[in-house]
Amino acid sequence: MSPASPTPAAMPMNDPGPTPAERAAVLQAIADCRALPGPLLPLLHAVQDRLGYVPPAAVPLIAHGLNLSRADVHGVISFYHHFRGTPPGRHVLQLCRAESCQAMGAAALEAQAKQQLGIDYHQTSASGAVTLEPAYCLGNCALSPALLIDGELRGRVTPARLRELLDGLEAPA
Repeated sequence: MSPASPTPAAMPMNDPGPTPAERAAVLQAIADCRALPGPLLPLLHAVQDRLGYVPPAAVPLIAHGLNLSRADVHGVISFYHHFRGTPPGRHVLQLCRAESCQAMGAAALEAQAKQQLGIDYHQTSASGAVTLEPAYCLGNCALSPALLIDGELRGRVTPARLRELLDGLEAPA
């Protein structure tokens, strides 16, 4: 059997497995990354880049494709906060939690974002608009406090500016 298709023992009987789109994205990531040294992290990044998250149903495919155990793959996914197991909201807000940002008021921004969105880190607002994630240094220390919105870096964020940004993100699509 080819490495791209899992053996029947690789997937539990009650697991529906990945969707066709998820399966195609995972198989392409496996093909792209399999020959790299230490391919698991690049592969997981590729899957998340393609799908926005790493579906739990993809773990057996990834494990089989790299000749790893499902526990090995799950362990890496769960160890790194960067990887999501569920689809993110329409927007991803990452708040910097590094020392410089903390010294410049990031804790207040964190509390404000959690309160305004009604969520904690690694959750998505009820509207499905915003997923809140911590970041542990955005490399923008000179402009602390900093955040990323959908990969766009913002610096010197004030509580008033954060309120405006969140209102804009939560606006109906």
